[in-house]
Amino acid sequence: MQIQVLKSKIHRVAVTEANLDYIGSITIDENLMDASGLIEFEKVQVVNVNNGERLETYVIKGKRGSGTICLNGPAARKAMAGDIVVIISYATMTPDEAKTHQPMMVFPKAGNLL
Repeated sequence: MQIQVLKSKIHRVAVTEANLDYIGSITIDENLMDASGLIEFEKVQVVNVNNGERLETYVIKGKRGSGTICLNGPAARKAMAGDIVVIISYATMTPDEAKTHQPMMVFPKAGNLL
């Protein structure tokens, strides 16, 4: 049997931009990606603290050190600049693996910086 467990979380980060005229995804500062263990094109869930919206998309790299959190394409309809979101990824593993797994969690400071 396989179960899904929390792999990575960027907790309470501010959206810096919502770009409707893009093909899709969420752009994340590469420093935040590294700290949380996210990789480019990985599937993530984005939960908007301000309005309760939840969506799934994939990650693309943003400029390192920029603090960028940009919802692109249709996802841009789910948040606006200044909204606070939680970005979550999951991993599939056996229950035995899950018992020792430690998720990578990031709690950014103001400006989405580490």
